[in-house]
Amino acid sequence: MILSRTSQYAIQALIFIATQPRGVPVLIRTVAEHLGVPSPYLAKIMQDLGRGKIIHSFRGRQGGVCLREGGDKIDLMQILTLIEGPGLTENCVLGLKVCGDETACPVHTQWKPIKTKIVKLLNQQTLSKLAAAVRSGKYRLTELPLSLMESAGTLPGSSRAVTTRPAGIRPRRAVRTGHKTSTKAGNDSSGGKRSES
Repeated sequence: MILSRTSQYAIQALIFIATQPRGVPVLIRTVAEHLGVPSPYLAKIMQDLGRGKIIHSFRGRQGGVCLREGGDKIDLMQILTLIEGPGLTENCVLGLKVCGDETACPVHTQWKPIKTKIVKLLNQQTLSKLAAAVRSGKYRLTELPLSLMESAGTLPGSSRAVTTRPAGIRPRRAVRTGHKTSTKAGNDSSGGKRSES
């Protein structure tokens, strides 16, 4: 049960919308700029949330999106199930196709109680609670939902390593040389260069 970037953006966007005046549409472009997310990508996420009856979408000059009536009572688990699908809590943390109590992967027994704790936490957190926490300064919007899980003790250490890449590995960055753009691999944690793939 690892949160995708799409799920994180969906949660962050909904919390941002929940911090706005109730019933007033917010432009997707405004939400995208606030979160630092590409607007077309966020628009696709918002379409899924609209189909899932979490938000209303309005076209035209006064258009935008806002939470449906009672939308602030939606919990994070409902959002994640909508975005990731119903198998979210059943999938193996290592990505194995067959993993369960009878055919356990190497981390199944250690992961199961952690997963149960995370699911319970996600079921307890509503958009209204998280919007209030963001407004009060308890959480930064762009760090949710991972900082929430970290503060609840369900994720050890840095949440960044859980969803992005292993610690010590830097992302590839574009290097402009003449008329061509090439990529340069970052250093690994031992100081050596990663191989280009």
